[in-house]
Amino acid sequence: MKTKIIIILAIVLLAIIVLRQSIYIVNETEQVIVTQFGKPVGEAITKPGMKFKVPFTQKANYFEKRFMEWDGDPNQIPTKDKKFIYVDTYARWQITDPLQFFKRLTNERGAQSRLDDILDGQTRDFIANNNIEEAVRTSNRIPITTDSISEMLGDSLMVISVGREKIQNMIIEAANKQAADLGIVILDFRIKRINYTQEVGEQVYERMKSERFRIADKFRSEGQGEASKINGEKERELKTIQSEAFRTAEEIKGKADAQAAAIYANAYDKSPQARSLYSFVKTMETFEKTFDGQTSVILSTDSELYKYLKSMN
Repeated sequence: MKTKIIIILAIVLLAIIVLRQSIYIVNETEQVIVTQFGKPVGEAITKPGMKFKVPFTQKANYFEKRFMEWDGDPNQIPTKDKKFIYVDTYARWQITDPLQFFKRLTNERGAQSRLDDILDGQTRDFIANNNIEEAVRTSNRIPITTDSISEMLGDSLMVISVGREKIQNMIIEAANKQAADLGIVILDFRIKRINYTQEVGEQVYERMKSERFRIADKFRSEGQGEASKINGEKERELKTIQSEAFRTAEEIKGKADAQAAAIYANAYDKSPQARSLYSFVKTMETFEKTFDGQTSVILSTDSELYKYLKSMN
């Protein structure tokens, strides 16, 4: 009895093992190649569901049906104008023919390695055949800047004939031609980042600094010229105001002197006492303006000045 039970259990266990080896499930995101002793059998299975295969001798090889990522390593590439730059890229690809993919590349690791060769090589070729401006810019856009800065820079952006987007499209086209028999398609390719090498970067920064210094010097020289013009106008206006004020003051003084002379003349004509007082006052004014405590003079006895000094003794 025990022997029967053991035999039955062995048969059931063997049936389960055989069933598990015979059945495989394909998900919506997968596609399968069945191989027998390492060689593919039949066509690729792309429809989801439960499938059957010969147990033990056949194997189900699963591949992604969805888009997959390829991320390249930054490579140092010389451009057509002899500038060394680092180019970092990425792409999206898909397995379109699982059977051909299995025959040529075996698995996704092999595909990634092959894509490294194809995409890095095409990137190097197209970057090296164009100037750096073509890889950086996409279109001949007009720089947004002030008119004064544009005039000071003296030039505009270099005109491009290809552009970054076209270079990317050309790389995709060339890479797909090269990968046509691999069972894959490259869906998208983008340049993620472009950077100068250290030596070139320092040269670019120095050129940018010298350009900005030149603009700053031009601003300063224009400011100094404008300041000189303003100062000149200020001095001219100041001298005009001063001369006008001096003229007005002299006119006022002249009128005052004329009025004073008229008053003196009128008083002089009225009486001998007034004439004497006038002569005395004018003489005293002459003394005040002519002499001080340190002055020594020699006067004749006939001098008009001397008679008042004599009368004071």
